[in-house]
Parts: sequence; C-alpha cells; structure tokens
Amino acid sequence: MTPIIAVDQLRVRLGKREILKGISCCLGASGTGRAIGLLGPNGAGKSTLIQTLLGFHRPAAGTARILGFDCHRQSSAVKTRVGYMPENDSLIADMTAVAFLRLMGELSGLPAAAALEKAHETLFHVGLGEARYRKVGTYSLGMRQMAKLAQAIIHGPQLVILDEPTNGLDPAARQRMLVLIREMKEQHGMNVLLCSHLLPDVEQVCDEVVILKDGQIVHQCDLARERQANQRFVQLHVAGSDASFAAALREAGAEGISEAPGVWRIVLPAGLEVEVLWRLTARENLRITKLAYRRDTLEEIFLKAVGHLPASPRPEVAHGRL
Repeated sequence: MTPIIAVDQLRVRLGKREILKGISCCLGASGTGRAIGLLGPNGAGKSTLIQTLLGFHRPAAGTARILGFDCHRQSSAVKTRVGYMPENDSLIADMTAVAFLRLMGELSGLPAAAALEKAHETLFHVGLGEARYRKVGTYSLGMRQMAKLAQAIIHGPQLVILDEPTNGLDPAARQRMLVLIREMKEQHGMNVLLCSHLLPDVEQVCDEVVILKDGQIVHQCDLARERQANQRFVQLHVAGSDASFAAALREAGAEGISEAPGVWRIVLPAGLEVEVLWRLTARENLRITKLAYRRDTLEEIFLKAVGHLPASPRPEVAHGRL
C-alpha cells in the first residue's frame, strides 16, 4: 500500500545551512483516514519539512513523496490532492468568507459553480455559516482559524496539512477544532498531518507520530501499538508488609520492583492477566489501594526523544530485573 508520506534520505538546505539532514520515513502506510503528528522543538525542521512536501523547497538530495507523487517533480499532482492550513493568517481581509472560500476552491481546481456551493457547505460545516457574508478581516481569532481550516478542506483533499490549528483558541473552540479533525479522518477518510506544540491535542487525534530534532528523526511510533504494548506495565500501591511480594511475583511468572514503600512497578508477560495480582496480594495479606496501567504519555515519549528526560527502564525478565 502506498504510504501517505514517504521521504528517503531527504536533505534540504536553506542558503549554506542544512536544515533536514538525510531523513527517511514512511508515514500513514496502513491506509486512509490516518492522522500523523509532526513534533519537535523550535528549529527542529518541522516547517521546512512541511514546505518541502508542499513543493516550496527543492531537495538538495533524496526524495519526498505524497501519495506516491514526487513533491518536486510532480508538484501539480500533489497540490490538487493536498489542503494546507498555515500557522499564520493567510486570509484576504476585505473579502467575505464565502467569496474567499469560492476563490480558494477555484484555485484548487473546482469549477466556479461547484466552488460556490462548496464554500457555503464548508463554512456551515466549520460553524461559520451565519457569518459567511462577513468580511474575514472582522473575524475573531477563533473564527479566522476555522476559516483557514475551511479553505484547506473545500476541495476534498486526500491529505490535509495543519500547522498549529489550535493556536490561541479558547478551550471550547479548541475542542471544536479537534472534533472537526477527528471527523475529517474518521467520517470523511481524509489523512491529516498535524504539526502542533500542544501534545495533548496530538495525543487526542493522531494515530502515529514522528519527532524531529536538529533536522533528524529521533523517534517514530504508532501510538495505538505503543499503548497496547504498555498495557503490560502495571503500577500497584499496596498496604501491609510487602517484603516477600517480589518473590511471590517471580513465582507467578511476573517481575516487579519496589519504587517506594508499598509502591510497585510490575510487568506482566503475555498470557498472565492482571487478576493474578489480586490473588497474590490476598495470599500475602496485602490490601490494594491503587492499581493502574502505567504507560508513557506522549509528553514523556517526546521528552525522551529530544533528550530532556531519561529513558524509562524497561523490564528485562531474562535477568530478573526491571
């Protein structure tokens, strides 16, 4: 299956400075309706990668492809299949929203009549139907963000690139934006590349993430698989004397370490379910006060990838330690 985005040994220079340093990855290879999070600290190369995918930068070496099309050599084919919501305002202040969207629809290849129809439909979809005849220069920040989203999706693209879509939004508007992004992928089968500094937003809507640092990919993961794998890690709080609990865990085929008095981090191997902990604690006369699956948050994954947080120790059952 053709990946949504594929870059191979991609190098991009701006002036004498190399921004992207030979990166390679395939994103969204499992099909349509995927949301990909693009993360990294300031200066990591995220904007340069987006602009290269859109055909604004010519690679110094390597290739970048969207849906199988070369972003430099087949830029026209790419642009008809991609919608782009930039971080900064790109609206024409003196135009009404419906006139602006009609123009953007026509620039994306829609016939004039179809562009006008889609302009009305899309503005209602993003919640601007009642304000569609107002000039966009009179819009609030939240309304401008929605107008930018509308112009990105008016032509029904296969991939929508969203650069900081929730920037500056109040909590209600932010949730509305995230709902729209989920609907785009789940109900309309659009693929999404989401670049955001707000990690909870990425974690809420994305299926996979790629993290850049200093022009290189430092981490890439499928969030669903990461979450599933981490379901084997349990954090357990108990009351009572737990001096022999480690031996009881080993006897049952599990491994655990005591992080503090009454606090245990435990790994359950495949085939051993969490119910075993209830039996063991009852046998050891311990009372469970808290039991939770322990998984890395996206914030922890990000901080480890960029070197601001030490990697969590992973269980090494063969050596009997965590």
